[in-house]
Amino acid sequence: MIATDKQHLLARIEEALSTVRPHLRIDGGDVELVDVTDDMHVKIRWTGMCESCSMSAMTLRAGISEAIRGKIPEIVGVEAVNGI
Repeated sequence: MIATDKQHLLARIEEALSTVRPHLRIDGGDVELVDVTDDMHVKIRWTGMCESCSMSAMTLRAGISEAIRGKIPEIVGVEAVNGI
């Protein structure tokens, strides 16, 4: 992946994450984009209350992953590098 292509992809992922962040922040949490791999897997890190929330796995599948893959269908998967 060329650097400018990756920067553009990261910006698109951040834009998708911005749609779910308000919901996370209501409960004192957030999500940080860590990286996107060459094989199109997004790595995120839970922050704040999301780090210890028992619902993080569901939020990852139903919220984060759906938001990202809905806007960027070439993304293969999303995984948290921390969390439960």
